[in-house]
Parts: sequence; structure tokens; C-alpha cells
Amino acid sequence: MGEILKKVHNNRLFWPLVALSLIVIFNIIFVNDFLKIEYKDGYLFGRIIDILNRAAPLMIMAIGMTLVIATGGTDLSVGTVAAISGAAVCVVLGGNFNGVPNYPFAIAIIAALIAATIAGAWNGFLVARLGIQPVVATLILYVAGRGIAQMITGGQIVTVYYKPFAYLGGFLPGLPVPFSIVIFAAVLVLTVIVIKKTALGLLIESIGVNSTGSRFSGISVVKIKFLVYAFCGFCAGISGLIISSMIKAADGNNAGDAYELDAILSVALGGNSTSGGRFSIGASLIGALIVQSITTTLYALGVSSQVLPLIKAIVVILICLIQSAEFRNKILGLFVGERSGHSEKAAV
Repeated sequence: MGEILKKVHNNRLFWPLVALSLIVIFNIIFVNDFLKIEYKDGYLFGRIIDILNRAAPLMIMAIGMTLVIATGGTDLSVGTVAAISGAAVCVVLGGNFNGVPNYPFAIAIIAALIAATIAGAWNGFLVARLGIQPVVATLILYVAGRGIAQMITGGQIVTVYYKPFAYLGGFLPGLPVPFSIVIFAAVLVLTVIVIKKTALGLLIESIGVNSTGSRFSGISVVKIKFLVYAFCGFCAGISGLIISSMIKAADGNNAGDAYELDAILSVALGGNSTSGGRFSIGASLIGALIVQSITTTLYALGVSSQVLPLIKAIVVILICLIQSAEFRNKILGLFVGERSGHSEKAAV
């Protein structure tokens, strides 16, 4: 029994799950009808469904971000890449009041994903080929990305009236759960298959642990880093489609705002090392659920959007402390030390 508990305790997912459980328990106590799920007109509604729906774009970004961070890098531009993707799909579809798109829906989606993948590939080129530090390289697109999105939309917020576009971030007829959850599940399954059924996962971890050693051992570091950043851009592009679909418009200024920080935070809260090496996509997804749960909870409690980042930061710090083995050992040491002190006094 002790060995089983030790294995559970040492599992990478244990403390992220503990943190998520504490947030859920807090919601059950303080948020009305948190667990209530209703079935109306063939669709499921409720706070949990809403959290999953809102978390879907972040979780997709977190998948790409996990692989980038596993190589020892980071991507600060995923939020702006999502804005570019949303701008591209809305402009191609057009804002016709009669709901008739300028071009077929499939072409609009492909155009948006190509634009996002090119943006990710640009980051990969700067990092892998030119050797620019990931923070600096991706900061360029972080700064320029919203300008690109504004250029695509002509500085306007393009509202799309084409009805099927709303399905991406809403409900598909006949499907009881939001379609964004299905999109996320598809991205997750395909990524896990590629990572687990090929050597790609090991190669990424090897690069993250020792990039120079990996190159000398014959691993194509440049190619893998380039592909990972391009894939991260692709994931951000999918998230951008969902985000723009939720508001049925392209908002170059606000779409995907601060998502890059939430995506990095998701990876870190999941217990993944931000210096690269071993990674767990499952842990990052739990981290993304923690981030979205905190946001939804604070809104449900009536916290204003101006104060929300401060409260969110405090909660995140507390969660990080809970997950820190060093912090837990120090707290435990205080109690053990105090108990030892009492024992010594009793012996005297």
C-alpha cells in the first residue's frame, strides 16, 4: 500500500491534479450550481461545459507550446498568430449581411491555417536556422502580429454572418457538446499518436536536454526545431479559428490577447520544466484547465476584469507553492522541527 501511495505521489500529474481538485472544490462550495448540467434542445449547458469550451483554444495552444518548451525554447507570439488566423478566415469569408461567403468555408479555413503555420515557420527559421534566442525571435512576431492582423482586416472588425462559421466555437447541429471540444480532442489524439508512435518525442526531449550533444549524435536539430515551431503556429491558428468563431468576428486588437502567457503558464503549472527536456502534454492540459477554471471562477464571483489579473496571479502563486517540493519540505520541516522541539522539552 505504501509503495502504491509513493508511486501516486511521485507521479508528475499528482500535484497538478491536486491543484485542479482544490479549485473544483472551491467552486462547488462558493459558486452556485457549479456541477449543474442541463440538457436543452439537444445540447448540454452548464459551468463545466462552459469551462471546457472556453479552455479548448488554450489547451490546443498548450499542446504546441509544450513541444516548443520541450526543445528549450518558448513562443511569445501564439496570441498574435491566433489573431492573424482569425483575421484571415473572416476576411476570406467576408462580412456579407446576407450570410453568403465570398469563398467556400474550406478555403477560408485552409487559408487561415496556412497563414498561421507560415507565422510559426518564421519563428522556427529565426530560432533554428539563424540561432536567435527564442524569446527575442518570437517577440518580433508578438509585436508585429497584431499589425499584420489589422492589415488583413483593413483596420476594421469584420463581422461574419455566415452561419456555419459559428459552429467552430459553438454547437454543431446534432452534437450535444461544443464542437471546439471535438476539435481539441482531434488535435490531441493526432499529436499523441505522432509523439508516441514515432521517435519524435524522444528526439524533442533529447534536443531540450542537450542540443549540442543531440547534433553530434546525428539528430537534425535545425529541422526538428523548425517543425516544432511551425506546428505551434498551426495550433495557434486552430485556436484563432475557434476564438474568432466564438465572437463571429475578426478583432485584430483583442483576439487571443494574453493567450501566449496563459499557454506558457499552462505548461509550467502542469509541472513541465520550462528549460526543456522531458515533457507531458497531459500535464500541460491540466495546467490549461487550471488557468481557465480560475478565470471562470473569478468571473462567476463577480470579480471585475480590471482586478482579475491580480487575483489570478495570487492564485497562481499559491498553486505554484503547493506544487513546489522544496516549499512543501520547508513547511513540513517546520512542523517536524516543532514536534521534535516539543519531544526534547518533554524528555528534559
